[in-house]
Amino acid sequence: MRTRFRTVWISDTHLGTRGAQAQELAWFLQHVQCDYLYLVGDIIDMWRLKQRWLWPESHNTVVRRILKHATRGAKVTLIPGNHDDALRPYAGLDIGGIRIELNAAHRTADGRSLLISHGDQYDLVVQHHRALSMLGGWAYDGLLRVNRGWNIARSALGLPYHSLSGAIKSKVKGACQFISRFEDELVAEALRGGFDGVVCGHIHKAESRSLGVAYYNCGDWVESCTALVEDDTGAIRVLDGLAFNAAHRSGAHAAPAVTAPIHESPHDDGDEWVAPTLPFPLPAVPARARAVGE
Repeated sequence: MRTRFRTVWISDTHLGTRGAQAQELAWFLQHVQCDYLYLVGDIIDMWRLKQRWLWPESHNTVVRRILKHATRGAKVTLIPGNHDDALRPYAGLDIGGIRIELNAAHRTADGRSLLISHGDQYDLVVQHHRALSMLGGWAYDGLLRVNRGWNIARSALGLPYHSLSGAIKSKVKGACQFISRFEDELVAEALRGGFDGVVCGHIHKAESRSLGVAYYNCGDWVESCTALVEDDTGAIRVLDGLAFNAAHRSGAHAAPAVTAPIHESPHDDGDEWVAPTLPFPLPAVPARARAVGE
């Protein structure tokens, strides 16, 4: 079964890195159906791939399932972020049913207009201090490695998952001020454009709240594994992807009428893959993907 949403937004999947929760994302994409799918930046971490090649089969599976949404009739839009900014020169092109745009506008079922932007354009560190931004990315990767060990230990003790990076963001005054300025800048941009709200990613902090206009952040698929979803009434909420996946795996995924489950056809039961016509091949994955220098 797949659960239907009118629109799904995901961002900051960082495929090509060890931190990417590709298996969970692939499961999520297999069990949703939507009319509109927005990929709101940092989908493929080209910064990290330039330094070290890492591309397990699960990352190909995510790409295939995104393409499959397009073949099923979903309107798929990719908005590059700072980690996949190499795609920005290709804005306006359609690749395998995926439309690349610098920014996008979405009209909800209840008639509201939303600006869709990754958000890095409103991050002064990214815009003016690229080397510092990359250093911050490496530090975040290191924190994720520590975080995995920390949570393995917590799990062994029967304790729930705890995000070290999230705790640091919530307690460090400078981080809180940065996030607040980032949100204010995006809201101001939405107001300048006459939009009713804004959808973004970039800061890995899922949100759905009013800041004069509606402010939505997709979160990420590195730690929080969240998505934004719109139902057929136009209501938008943050969806916990891990909880959604767990409910589907257990069979306890009864959904309200606006997100009613849809039975898959026999053709889809095995997640059969029919390759679309692409101007490039998907990366070949050896039996055991190895990083350069590993």
